[in-house]
Amino acid sequence: QVQLVESGGGLVQPGGSLRLSCTASGINFSTHSMSWYRQAPGKERELVAIISSAGITNYGDSAKGRFTISRDNAKNTMLLQMNSLKSEDTAVYYCKARRDGGLSTYWGQGTQVTVSS
Repeated sequence: QVQLVESGGGLVQPGGSLRLSCTASGINFSTHSMSWYRQAPGKERELVAIISSAGITNYGDSAKGRFTISRDNAKNTMLLQMNSLKSEDTAVYYCKARRDGGLSTYWGQGTQVTVSS
C-alpha cells in the first residue's frame, strides 16, 4: 500500500519560515519524481516545486528564490524549505510522487500552511 505522509505545516507570521516533509512508503522512492503542489481556498491546485529522481529541480513562479526542494532517498523523504513566507502562500500543501516512465501517480493527504500575523 502506497502512502505519502506530509508534515511540518502550521501557522507562521509573514516573513517566517517552515519546512515541510513528505515521507513515502510502499514505493521505490528513488525511481519516482517528487513534487509539492498547493491549493488555496477557491483556487486551483498549482505546482510549487518538483525534483526528479536524478535530483533536478524546478520551481513554480511563486516559489522561485524563496523555497528549496530536496530529497533524501535513503530516508524516502522529500523536503520543502520555505522562507520569506507571505500571506498568499497560505494553502494546503500536497506531496505527489510519479514513477519514472510510468503513469502511476500518488498523492498525500496534505498539510495546512497558514501565513498570518
